[in-house]
Amino acid sequence: MPETPKLDIEGKFALPPLILHPFTESTSTVRVLESAKASLTRLREGEGDGEENGDIERQMLEGRFTELRMLYYVGKDVYRWLDQCVDNCSRSPELLQHHIPAQSFSQLLIEQAPEDVAEKLRNWGVVEFSRIFSRSIGIFSQFKEPPPPALLQNNYLRYYYRYADFAYSGWRDLKPGYILNPAQFPFTLYASGEYTRMLEEEWKEG
Repeated sequence: MPETPKLDIEGKFALPPLILHPFTESTSTVRVLESAKASLTRLREGEGDGEENGDIERQMLEGRFTELRMLYYVGKDVYRWLDQCVDNCSRSPELLQHHIPAQSFSQLLIEQAPEDVAEKLRNWGVVEFSRIFSRSIGIFSQFKEPPPPALLQNNYLRYYYRYADFAYSGWRDLKPGYILNPAQFPFTLYASGEYTRMLEEEWKEG
């Protein structure tokens, strides 16, 4: 596969902000995930009898589905941002001729995130954000809506993150685009509530 070229262009082109909704939907979601992680540990260690292992397996699959569902909604936010970036750049005479695809902006987010964006994510407790964003794109590229658990094979749920990785790789390779210079394409990150409050303050001042 040929190497992805760097975009050779002068100027600075600010991108729209990436607005993320909360990663977890409720405290019950957190409890499900914590229970599932504990269950997975016990299953790996071989604790419990056959019936108990069956309960542990169900807990683990419930946790996997909750993770998949959360990543789906992260992917929805990221996809919206990617579309906004493409639209924003299509309105620039300097960039229009290059036809920069969404994949170029995903690479910018996942592999070259500005330090202030990375720091904000770390402050939220999101350390491996590159994997989260790539897998969220992979999941969202497969489903229009979060599929109900009954439609998913147990083995898919058990290893959904591997399927998400392959899906992202396939999506990324459809239109490799360009490697963008982060200094030329800055963007910021907000939680949805934070961004709403910021707009309210601007409206008050206006």
